[in-house]
Amino acid sequence: MSFPLLTVTAAVPAVGAILTAAVPAARRTAAKWLALLVSLATLVLAGIVFARFEPGGERYQLTESYAWIKDFGVRYELGVDGIGVALIALTALLIPFVILAGWHDADPLETSSKRWRPTQGFFALILMVEAMVILSFEATDVFLFYILFEAMLIPMYFLIGGFGDRAHAGSDENAAAQRSYAAVKFLLYNLVGGLIMLAAVIGLYVVAGNFSLTEIAGARADGSLEIATSTERWLFLGFFFAFAVKAPLWPLHTWLPNAMGEATAPVAVLITAVVDKVGTFAMLRFCLGLFPEASKWATPAIVVLALISIVYGALVAVGQRDIKRLVAYASISHFGFIILGIFAMTSQGQSGATLYMVNHGISTAALMLVAGFLISRRGSRLIADYGGVQKVAPVLAGTFLIGGLATLSLPGLAPFVSEFLVLVGTYARYPVAGVIATTGIVLAALYTLVLYQRTMTGPVKEEVRKLPDLRPRELAVVVPLIAVLIFLGVFPKPLTDVVNPAVRHTMSDVQQKDPQPEVEAAK
Repeated sequence: MSFPLLTVTAAVPAVGAILTAAVPAARRTAAKWLALLVSLATLVLAGIVFARFEPGGERYQLTESYAWIKDFGVRYELGVDGIGVALIALTALLIPFVILAGWHDADPLETSSKRWRPTQGFFALILMVEAMVILSFEATDVFLFYILFEAMLIPMYFLIGGFGDRAHAGSDENAAAQRSYAAVKFLLYNLVGGLIMLAAVIGLYVVAGNFSLTEIAGARADGSLEIATSTERWLFLGFFFAFAVKAPLWPLHTWLPNAMGEATAPVAVLITAVVDKVGTFAMLRFCLGLFPEASKWATPAIVVLALISIVYGALVAVGQRDIKRLVAYASISHFGFIILGIFAMTSQGQSGATLYMVNHGISTAALMLVAGFLISRRGSRLIADYGGVQKVAPVLAGTFLIGGLATLSLPGLAPFVSEFLVLVGTYARYPVAGVIATTGIVLAALYTLVLYQRTMTGPVKEEVRKLPDLRPRELAVVVPLIAVLIFLGVFPKPLTDVVNPAVRHTMSDVQQKDPQPEVEAAK
């Protein structure tokens, strides 16, 4: 039996979470270092997975399959395609920076309520989320994926509700109430989506007789399994609803601004740059892979919802007064681009959507973590409380600007490539939708540059006059992320080589070919 690399890659952070939680309470620093070392070991393993993946080889590679619940045909079945490999690499890359950025976020607080926060628990929960997310990108058994899809909500609930942002206006009681509301809203929205998906999972088992993604897709391709059109559409809607909540897609998005606003900046990155990618990834792997006809049937409505997400998220971001909520609404707009690219049903659109998942994760991490460093210094999330920061903390302001420029997809930075591909792929099949989507680019420039202008330029406000610049630990977080943004912006080939073959398989699943450009005959 070959070495179970995929299992080990997910098991290392899971075991690391248990060991971190077991560190004695008095050894907080040791728990932090242990969590960081575990995340770096996971990054090495993810690098090995990426290196061993052969883009021109089988669709699912490094596969593992073991009997789990035999009576119901449930198997512990893993395998990665190019899309899964790219997102595993993204997850493993971001977690060490999340841990470094949140180094002091769970230190004990001396407040009027004498609330104590278990440092070990904070870092253990982050590692547990990492393990579940990585395993969800590897799972090729639908029931196993569902278990992971739901289970990752529990550690996220405690990270949001138990370790909230310290820069909160009002009393400790008010802050705790806001955190509790955000955490419960996050949990309820996603649980409802998960319960609807569970009904669809059971329905899929009834018609297919097993939960194996590869077996079901293969049986559908060779005609040995036929699903009635109405049944397929209902099953598709059950899966898609859960993924649209997780993504999040308008109008199921309202939990995200609350969750990101009340969470610490590193946890906010964990939400939007890591966990939410499970939703868009699952649209490609399960919605299109299992229900090709229903995917094409639902495409017009989903394209409209994606366009609304793009424009609505960007417009609301323009009017935000809270820095973190602005980034949250910007992410809703960006997820609209990702979903638009997926359901454009073109190879350029789906390649761009996959690259967008990776590049959005890195750019949002850079912007949000720098914003978190700024907020921790001033103690406020309100844009109006800042001004002239670039004069007292030029490195902080400069890195904040680069993160913002990446968010608006400036050429030369990684998100530009993915956004360009999404727009080209969309325009090729839906020209009107492609034109409407470009308004998101204009609005992104508006909310990003206005945010920078109001916080970093102008007269120096008295409250920010003594703000320190980025410290070595903070530079160690931001500089590598910016380097990756620039590298992938000028040389995206390492990702496209891995992603494109997987996209071709997905296009084959839905039996779609790229539209041919119309060329007028020469006169």
